[in-house]
Formats: sequence, C-alpha cells, structure tokens
Amino acid sequence: MATTLAPVDSREVVRCDKCLLVQFRTTNNLCRRCRASLDEDEPELVAAPPPPQMMPSHGNGRGHLNLATSIRSLRLRNGLSQRQLAARMAVPRTYVSKIENEKATPTLSSLERLARALEVSVCDLVAGSGHRSHETEIRELMQDEFIAELIPYVSKLNGMQCSSILAQLHDMTMRPRRTS
Repeated sequence: MATTLAPVDSREVVRCDKCLLVQFRTTNNLCRRCRASLDEDEPELVAAPPPPQMMPSHGNGRGHLNLATSIRSLRLRNGLSQRQLAARMAVPRTYVSKIENEKATPTLSSLERLARALEVSVCDLVAGSGHRSHETEIRELMQDEFIAELIPYVSKLNGMQCSSILAQLHDMTMRPRRTS
C-alpha cells in the first residue's frame, strides 16, 4: 500500500498511499498521520504451524499458542479472512496475522474487539475453548420460537433433504442477501 523511495541512512523511506506523507517506515507499519497500513496489499498466506520444538512453553507447554490457535480456528469457522477480521476490529490486517502467528500479543482492548468480532466471550477466547459447546448451541437454538416449531418436522426429513437444507443455510450465511 506504500510506495518505497530511496533509502536514507539504513532506514526505509516510504510514502503512504492514502495521505501521501513521506516518512521513515515505522515499527508498527502504520502511517504517522492517517494510521493506515504502510504494508503493500499482499495475498494472505496460510502459514504452517511451527514444529513442536519451536513452540514456547509457559507451564502447560502451550503458552499463548492456545490463543493464536483459537483465534485462527474461530476466524476460519466464521468464514472470515484476516482482512475481514481486521476490518471488524478496526486494526491493520498485519496485526491479526502477527497475533495468529504469535509475533504479537494482543492488548486487553484488542482481546475485547477480537471477541466481539468473532462473536464469543473474552473468557472463551483466552481459555482457548474458542467455541461454544454443542449443548450450549442447541439450548440457545431451542429458545428461538421458530426453531422450536421446526423441530418436530426435522426428524421426518431424509438424508438428502437434510443435506439440501444445510447447504442452503450455509450459502445464506456465507453470501447474505443484499437488500435493494
């Protein structure tokens, strides 16, 4: 997103594509004026998990790996790219990537925004559960009047009908209908 100019000293000089400010590259890769990301828009890469001997150990042997794994699995479960999650949190995409790759530890306010963006509680996010139990989801679904009315009919569906309905529901959640 930023244009690289001739290096001065050993620091990289970049121009923000949004506000056109010429500046040294900052440590957080954000423009000093408009706070836009100075990183070029690159395709999102899926990084392989580090080998077991490289993982940090903090008592339980998992450290904040639980958090990184939880965030990545929740993001993928919700069908979000890193860019979409970052937009929901109002942070640069690179910050989400750094959290997921354990190169950055989120602040408390970032954890709150992450939890809100991923539709879970902060406790679930930090505990690494990252998702609600099936029992909790079923209990919440059964509280919905419409769903409660449908339950007697679901048992009468064959496998093909269930698959068709699930596919349609999946499509509706992945591509919400636009209102005109």
